[in-house]
Amino acid sequence: MSGKKSRKHLIHGAVMTLLVLAAMIPASGLLSGSPDILKDQPKNIRPVRDDVGFCWKAESMRILVDYLAAQEKETFKSDGLVAAISPHDDYLYAGRLYYPLFNIIRAKEAVIFGVTHGTVRNEIKGLDSLLILDDYQLWPGVLKPVEISPLRSYLRKHLRAEYFTVNNRAHELEHSIEALIPFLQYFNPDIKITPIMVAPMPLDKMKEISGELARVITAYLKENGLRPGRDIFFLISADGNHYGKDFNNLAFGEGQEAWEKALAFDRNLIDNYLTGRISEKKVAGLTGELWGKTYLDYKSSYWCGKYSIPFGLLTVRQVMRRMAGSNVRGELIRFSDTYSEGVLPLKKIGLGTTAPFSLRHWVSFCSIAYYLD
Repeated sequence: MSGKKSRKHLIHGAVMTLLVLAAMIPASGLLSGSPDILKDQPKNIRPVRDDVGFCWKAESMRILVDYLAAQEKETFKSDGLVAAISPHDDYLYAGRLYYPLFNIIRAKEAVIFGVTHGTVRNEIKGLDSLLILDDYQLWPGVLKPVEISPLRSYLRKHLRAEYFTVNNRAHELEHSIEALIPFLQYFNPDIKITPIMVAPMPLDKMKEISGELARVITAYLKENGLRPGRDIFFLISADGNHYGKDFNNLAFGEGQEAWEKALAFDRNLIDNYLTGRISEKKVAGLTGELWGKTYLDYKSSYWCGKYSIPFGLLTVRQVMRRMAGSNVRGELIRFSDTYSEGVLPLKKIGLGTTAPFSLRHWVSFCSIAYYLD
């Protein structure tokens, strides 16, 4: 199951080239204040995957954020905030979930755990039980190109080689990381990122690799005097259930009643496994609900975050225990779905939708904040 982006990946041709021409712009115009090493080399910018559902123009982003801010009736705390789960669905569907989360994130760099959707795995074989890094110099942003954190090089140097691969093509095909960048950069203009795609892997392998990754990240933080939340933030990209005939997912039947049952199932997952104090037992329980007979199968719910969420939570939990001697506690910011949300009433701002919403085709999503406990 490739998840929501079995839909989004239908837009292959149009979405691969935006910002590539930026590589031809002189460094003095494109990246004033950037490191000298970038000024002296051709700009290697990761191409945009989706220029329909996500926003890549500053003025369009301003209009979107202003609209969402005017509609927002709740406030959420930022003190102690160190990590989060964010949706990666179209902004016109999930904007109400992106905004309140990213509005409270303030950091200098971010580690982003992305999904490895079926479209990627279908083209590139052998992506199992691995983390997938890239070696682009820059990623596209909504305000300016986004620089890569030194953490990426640190990981390549210190992480065991059998735990990761470097594959730019995999990152070109995947949209789940880029979806978070415009909102992240809008509120943190100088943000640097470390993009990490999480491939399918069993729970024992997740524990093994996440433990090693947490050790290396902790060493990087201590060497550079960085503090979680203030200096570095951890984002987990994930959409929830993909339900209806179009996804061949009818675990609860069809129609309005099935929609209500499927949403209740996802709410229970959030209540039981994704909020409150996070433990290895909770993570294991989550995989027991999201996975089927094996880690490659589905059970009653088609979550495309079935690997990024448990892996990200295991990593974050261990980093915080090493850095702060503390656990993390999840608090739900918002849960919804495309059928409930519909499309935001914003037109002619350069945004669209990449798939329909109906009882035969809907996607759930959530934004969850994780605080030091």
